[in-house]
Amino acid sequence: MIHHPGNVFVVSAPSGAGKSTLAQRLVRSVPDLIFSISFTTRKPRPGEVDGQDYFFIDDERFDAMVRENGFVEWVEVYGRRYGTGRAWLEGVLATGRDVLLDIETTGAQNLRQAIPDARMIFILPPSAAALEARLRSRGKDTDEQIRIRMQHARHEMELYRTYDYLILNDALELAYRQFESIIHATRAARERMTPVADRILEGF
Repeated sequence: MIHHPGNVFVVSAPSGAGKSTLAQRLVRSVPDLIFSISFTTRKPRPGEVDGQDYFFIDDERFDAMVRENGFVEWVEVYGRRYGTGRAWLEGVLATGRDVLLDIETTGAQNLRQAIPDARMIFILPPSAAALEARLRSRGKDTDEQIRIRMQHARHEMELYRTYDYLILNDALELAYRQFESIIHATRAARERMTPVADRILEGF
């Protein structure tokens, strides 16, 4: 179990639902909100920087971290493994800053076991048809790849009940405002603000 001064936010969504656009804007706009950097065994893509986009490690080191309980959660996706480093996460949270984790549904469920009070946020596409249209508009996937992504999207959608908040990304600006409001509301929750209120009360 992780004890932490900072808040933990988890965001998940089917591929193409607009999660990355919303998450990147949120981290740019909200002070003291850090985007989680995952460890991965996949190779860097052009332009990716170690320690900034991911921590790129080999299978041997990943295995060692699993044995040493070095991950809060980890999953295997398309033959590559991804995990949230326990020491990295604890280090950021200890400073009082909040962390936003962009992880898929299986990893999200695993993380909640380690951090039960993590706020879980799921981004909904407007419809299955709209999601497929977005995937096709990218021009990056074959018909077979899109079919597989849509099957995976259905599986992810079936887990929406395990999340605390559902944001419909139909109108981007409205979806962003809802996303940001969750961060601010969580920071103002009584259990988070109790130390501040007690300190003020002592002055009376």
